[in-house]
Amino acid sequence: MDFKILCSDLDGTLLSTKSDVSDFTISEISRIRSKIRTILVSARMPQSMTYLQARLGIQDQPIICYNGALILDGAKEVFSAEINFSAVEEVYRLAEEHQIQLGLYHKKEWYVEETSERVKKEMNYTRTEPTFSPSSITLQNWSKRQISAHKIMLMGTKSSTDAIFPLLVAELNKHMNIYRSNDTLIEVAPKSVSKLSAIELLLAAEESLADVISFGDNYNDMEMLRQSGCGVAVANAREEVKSIANHITLKNTEHGVAHFIKQHL
Repeated sequence: MDFKILCSDLDGTLLSTKSDVSDFTISEISRIRSKIRTILVSARMPQSMTYLQARLGIQDQPIICYNGALILDGAKEVFSAEINFSAVEEVYRLAEEHQIQLGLYHKKEWYVEETSERVKKEMNYTRTEPTFSPSSITLQNWSKRQISAHKIMLMGTKSSTDAIFPLLVAELNKHMNIYRSNDTLIEVAPKSVSKLSAIELLLAAEESLADVISFGDNYNDMEMLRQSGCGVAVANAREEVKSIANHITLKNTEHGVAHFIKQHL
């Protein structure tokens, strides 16, 4: 297979554990690095991606954060799109009604109201620290600064997220992309962006999506996999993702991306 760009999701895909890549993956990315650009594409915030860039030796490449809402190339901001602020306020209102905790993200800022098992896991998995602040205060601060969210994470129980998800879709779908990360988490990003739109922004003049091989496991990876020259799903991916992929490799815990690279690139 002949490609110019490799784009990979992180959690559940490139990462062999919850927070790191394997030595095998590092070795395979290193082997192809001079011929194929490797771009990390994630819902994560910047500082929870840059340490992985360093581990892989690809700091010279851009990163796509927040599902495409923020693209950084080193210290340079290539692209930024925020969720409409009034829509963020409506998410906060609905979350309060359903007793769901919010994670509010803007560039390198992450705010939560209080610690919880979910927050502790996020801190451990992403190696980042939040600022603890009531969401109402965070939104007041953002309003004064005239900024908004690149991402919102809603953290609840299965029943509370089951209840709020259709309301979010019905009331706010025109302003944001809304998807379930799992039974208790909902992630929200600006409507105008996706992982695919971010990849398209990073293509050189002589490049096209046919030059891209992409790897993923979740709903927010489907468009990227479907439109790339080759879309590869890991074996642990959701069934809907595997059904549209060109190939299926081993599970992320079995270093599936690295195995595919070794066999085909």
